[in-house]
Amino acid sequence: MNIKQAKEQIENAVRAYLTKDKYGNYLIPPEKQRPIFLFGPPGIGKTAIMKQIATELNIGLLSYSMTHHTRQSVLGLPVIKHTEFEGEAYDYSEYTMSEIIAAIYDRMRESGVRTGILFLDEINCVSETLTPIMLQFLQYKEFGRHKVPDGWIIVTAGNPPEYNRSVREYDIATWDRLKRVDVEADFEAWKEFAYASGIHNAVLTYLGNSKNYAKRFYHIESTPDGIRFVTARGWDDLSKMIQIYELNNIAVTKTLVEQYIQDPEIAASFATYYDLYNKYRSDYQIPDILEGKADRAIEERARSAKFDERYAFLGLLLEAVMSDMKQVMDSWKVLDTVYGYLKTARDRVGTDVTLAERMLNESKKACHDEYEKAVKAHGVDDEQRLIDRRVCDFFDNAVRVLRMHDTPGEVAFDAVRALFNTAMEQQEKAAAKTAERTNNMYLFCERVFQRGQELAILTNELVSSPLSTKFLAKYEVPEFFKHNKSLLIEDRKAEIRTTITKFQL
Repeated sequence: MNIKQAKEQIENAVRAYLTKDKYGNYLIPPEKQRPIFLFGPPGIGKTAIMKQIATELNIGLLSYSMTHHTRQSVLGLPVIKHTEFEGEAYDYSEYTMSEIIAAIYDRMRESGVRTGILFLDEINCVSETLTPIMLQFLQYKEFGRHKVPDGWIIVTAGNPPEYNRSVREYDIATWDRLKRVDVEADFEAWKEFAYASGIHNAVLTYLGNSKNYAKRFYHIESTPDGIRFVTARGWDDLSKMIQIYELNNIAVTKTLVEQYIQDPEIAASFATYYDLYNKYRSDYQIPDILEGKADRAIEERARSAKFDERYAFLGLLLEAVMSDMKQVMDSWKVLDTVYGYLKTARDRVGTDVTLAERMLNESKKACHDEYEKAVKAHGVDDEQRLIDRRVCDFFDNAVRVLRMHDTPGEVAFDAVRALFNTAMEQQEKAAAKTAERTNNMYLFCERVFQRGQELAILTNELVSSPLSTKFLAKYEVPEFFKHNKSLLIEDRKAEIRTTITKFQL
């Protein structure tokens, strides 16, 4: 199965393991909850999906790479204990709490989250001294005398032996105690993650525009000159570096690409493509096209371009509109969060302006505390960090607005309400502008490519991204709907009506 299907399987298993009866007992007792073993080649996103699952289920996550651990850190250190039996004193050794088990209790105490996932990566590559301990752990969920707390699900991951010389084979008795999930590299499944995480568009168009995309995306092979490999992790890390290089006006060279894409042929191919991509970015007047002002020369160039250039051009268009869509949807997250806290603050303000200011500061703190709790429980990504910062900025501005009004609290709060309503109006204008630009993209491509496959490519890419599908479900883009009948207009209108009703302070 691909990584998306594996994520679904693991998430369903975690939900099942955490299900309780009406008396608070787990329907599957903890001792019967088989550890999940995610089995597949390196660098395909096994670790990344664990964070996604923990975030979506709002549970804790603690991750360890087992190749970094020693017998002492896993089992604990031996200490001498004293006891007495039938009047005689005896000494015996007892192990302290494992570093891993202790970390689970620390995580629960810091975050307040009582359930979670203990994720142990590269578990079948542990040292020979640790092998018996790990086998015992997989069977009984305990290190020495210390068990994994109830409510914490064990998920492990490992590579098949052909990818790692350190792999130790498990016997049938061990495999029979695991819930095994086999996963393989799959570009189409990864692409959904790539859109959501903002993978550089040059990477996406390079991988998508090839009959041999599977090898370009992921392969490992032995050659007379050594092992050559390309992994999803490599493309992800290269993408982030390219984005930072572009931000700092540093040239992206073949040398940089080779540091992440460790197949000389594919690295050279991508480096050449990246240069072409930037040339197309410079030549094609993307802002003018999206504003509906493209001149005939650009239309003629796109019409006469070979398919490789057309595909890169479509990627540039999608990059621009999807970036706009992301800004719109992120702003909705900010406003949605702010709205909930403002509504609570408004109900308690009354006529006390001092209370109003205190309530806004308390709202800001409560929001940030929720963010910090999520960080301690399972970590958060850069996007969520930015949203938290923007929410806090709004409350800072709201407090400044309150201080400008030497009036009773309810009247002063009207100014805060006006600040929020202005943000809402700006948001609606930005969303409408993005919808118009997306529509213009389609109109341009309809004029240039008539009913060619380019329009199908645009539509397929937009529906491949969770972010753009959410935007298109909320805002009307007539030309998109014309090319994608599967998105029900009535559902979209119902969601808009719900949104309008929701944001009424």
